[in-house]
Amino acid sequence: MTTEPLARYDGFSIALHWLTAITVIGLFGLGFWMVDLDYYDSWYRRAPDLHRSIGLSLATLFVARIGWMLFRERPRPLTTHGVLERRIARVVHAVLLVLLVVMFSSGYLISTAKGQGVEVFGLIEIPAILTSDENLEDLAGVVHEWTAYSLVALAALHAAAAVKHHVMDRDATLARMLGRVPKEERT
Repeated sequence: MTTEPLARYDGFSIALHWLTAITVIGLFGLGFWMVDLDYYDSWYRRAPDLHRSIGLSLATLFVARIGWMLFRERPRPLTTHGVLERRIARVVHAVLLVLLVVMFSSGYLISTAKGQGVEVFGLIEIPAILTSDENLEDLAGVVHEWTAYSLVALAALHAAAAVKHHVMDRDATLARMLGRVPKEERT
C-alpha cells in the first residue's frame, strides 16, 4: 500500500482550490472595475450580469467543494509544521470558507432585494427569497464590499504563507497543492 494519497491533495481538491482562487480574483477585479461604470457605458448592464452569473456558478462549485471536503481523506500534516502553525492554518482556512459564504449570500441579497430573481448566463433563474426590507440592497452591498476586501486580503496572506513555506522553509506545503508528493513522503 502506498502513502501517496495521504501525502498530497487529490486532483479534484486541487482543481477546486485553484478554480476558486482564480475566480475570486477575477470577480474582485470585475467588481472593482464595474462599480465605476456610468449608465452610458456598454458594460453598465453586462458586467453586473456576468459578475452575478460567475458568482452563482462559483457558489455551486463551492457547495461541491464543501461536500468533497467532508467525504475525502485529508493529507496528513507535514512534520515540519508545529502545533501553532497547524492551528493558524485551520483558522485561516475556516475564515476563508466563511468569507466565501458571506460573499455568496450578500451578493445574492443585493441582486434579489427588489424581488427579482437572478439569471445565470441566461440559462436558469434563481428566485428571490427575501425582499421585504427596503434597506436590504444597501446593507448587503456594504457587507459584500467589505467582505470582498477581507477575502482578497486574507487570500493574499494565505498565498504569501504558501510561498514562505516553499522559499524560506523549503517544505512541501505548496508542492502538495500543486499535486506533487513531498520527497519525505515518497515510498
